[in-house]
Amino acid sequence: MSSTATITKLLIANRGEIACRVMRTAQQLQINTVAVYSDADSKAMHVAMADEAVAIGPAPASQSYLDQDKIINAAKLCGANAIHPGYGFLSENATFARRCAEEGIIFVGPPASAIDAMGSKSRAKQIMQAANVPLVPGYHGDEQSADYLLAEAQKIGFPVMLKAAAGGGGKGMRQVMQQSEFRSALEAAKRESMASFGCDIMLVEKFLTQPRHVEIQVFCDTHGNGVYLFERDCSVQRRHQKIIEEAPAPGLSDSLRRQMGESAVAAAKAIDYVGAGTVEFLLDGDDFYFMEMNTRLQVEHPVTEMVTGEDLVAWQLRIASGQPLPKHQHELTCQGHAFEVRLYAEDPDNDFLPSTGQLKRLRFACGDHIRIDTGFNEGDTVSVHYDPMLAKLITWADNRELARQHMLYCLEQTRVTGVTTNIPFVHRVLQHDDFAAARLTTHFIPQHQQALQPKAFDKALLPVMAFCLYHAGQTAASPPLPPELNHWRMNHQRQQIIPLACNSSGVVLNVQHTGDALAVSHEQQHWQVSGHWQDEHLTITVDGHTRQYAVHPDNDGGWVLFAEGQAWPFSQQRPDFGTHEDSLDGACLAPMNGTVVKQLVAVNEAVTKGTALLVMEAMKMEHNIRAPADGHVADFFFDAGDMVDGGAVLLEFTHAEE
Repeated sequence: MSSTATITKLLIANRGEIACRVMRTAQQLQINTVAVYSDADSKAMHVAMADEAVAIGPAPASQSYLDQDKIINAAKLCGANAIHPGYGFLSENATFARRCAEEGIIFVGPPASAIDAMGSKSRAKQIMQAANVPLVPGYHGDEQSADYLLAEAQKIGFPVMLKAAAGGGGKGMRQVMQQSEFRSALEAAKRESMASFGCDIMLVEKFLTQPRHVEIQVFCDTHGNGVYLFERDCSVQRRHQKIIEEAPAPGLSDSLRRQMGESAVAAAKAIDYVGAGTVEFLLDGDDFYFMEMNTRLQVEHPVTEMVTGEDLVAWQLRIASGQPLPKHQHELTCQGHAFEVRLYAEDPDNDFLPSTGQLKRLRFACGDHIRIDTGFNEGDTVSVHYDPMLAKLITWADNRELARQHMLYCLEQTRVTGVTTNIPFVHRVLQHDDFAAARLTTHFIPQHQQALQPKAFDKALLPVMAFCLYHAGQTAASPPLPPELNHWRMNHQRQQIIPLACNSSGVVLNVQHTGDALAVSHEQQHWQVSGHWQDEHLTITVDGHTRQYAVHPDNDGGWVLFAEGQAWPFSQQRPDFGTHEDSLDGACLAPMNGTVVKQLVAVNEAVTKGTALLVMEAMKMEHNIRAPADGHVADFFFDAGDMVDGGAVLLEFTHAEE
């Protein structure tokens, strides 16, 4: 049975870019919008963008965005008759969907029964098996003892994949290559799953060696209609989380596309689905296997919008109002190619650890075929409490290669300082020959790990940095050089010795002012340099070769130079760069702001180099602190549950030779 109800005021029970994304469409449809916000988000973009905003509590999501009572009360307070959950948080919470129905509030999503059916990966696979949707070989049952799960893994054969039954986004997922790793991996996966979803039930599946991750966007209404809006390839992932998505999936035949689309719609109809959903498959050659169904709008929905020309949020609101789908299957078309890159505040060169801090610069590319979805403004702070995604960069073109070139340009024109980002890493992925040729698998990043390592510092950038520091020393833009480094003499060319710190190392540059140019030298290399500024763009000529760079002053007195997708922070320092105490070995420092989860060894217990000593968590991700050498922990300085700052000394470690 279907009914219609006009949405007059919409509360978005989320934050960041997805809240802003939903508001844009709602406001275009003349629907009043309400934001909710935690203490950490009082000045956030989504709060300023909404027609109304309601405070819902402290920064931790469990006390704000995940508190169902506060969300429902906020809707009642402002008279919202509908709630859009975005993705994450309460978007796939069947209890919340039921509560909305009980309170007479429209839930912009599927019915609770459908969320229940797909909320457990094990139950979902049982339903799909009954509906003749192909499954990856594995164990999806209720018995959860470690011994039993190990026995099932042995039947399947290693390697296997552990997956949280209630999971998503890579949480509670571990690849186990051999039997000896199984128990420790199971414990970690269960712990992470319980922290993320409040459930530690696990699945065990065969690990496919060269699969692609291809998902189908489906929509169903309350009138019995269902369609698929083609597919997305989401194979390029880190930590089992997507970082690059594209539509359509390259290399699919029309026949395979139709088979997968029809299977996805059949899967949705098997659970009486309503609204936007995504059926995810593993594709191995021309064979595809059901993986899971996400009962919500996906992070990567913009690439589908770009190739179909449809507004998926508008579709959601239409269906939630009881109206039929706006189009039938034969009316849907797929034009051109689109990419989406998830811009994260994280350090890919340090195990993708999240990065927190103030966004001193946040500037995005613009163009006819570029779309930016973000919830951050320049000056905002990236908090430890939430996912570190800063924005989604989306490009479209008539074909895949041109869309890829647009994305490279988009990355190169995006400027972020104050936090470390994944822009240089994603830029290297997009430039890789196998990516350009669409040779994609879910193992793309680990398989090409060596080729994706950071580029070595290009010494050709030294004269550019010298030019910036020299001229900064002549203005109030930065403090003048200390007297002992300023070698100016009357009737002599002006000369400076500039100690420069860049890329965690230091060099000394000799700079002479000769007429309208600078003569820069380092060791046996010499450059003639001239240039001029326009805003924060530098046009510079080095030995007759003219180029343009974006160079941003840093609030701490340094600079950031952007070149080919890479950000190079640099600053002027004294020749003595200092030393580090041996007791502050990097393995024993907190790599980011976060929370101590668990101590893994006892004080004075002998351990070997690389042994996991302590587990930290930040932004929903766990990180192991490992022994820097053979030895033992003399003392732990923090207990489980303690919040720690990045760089804090976590423990005292004694080397075996001591």
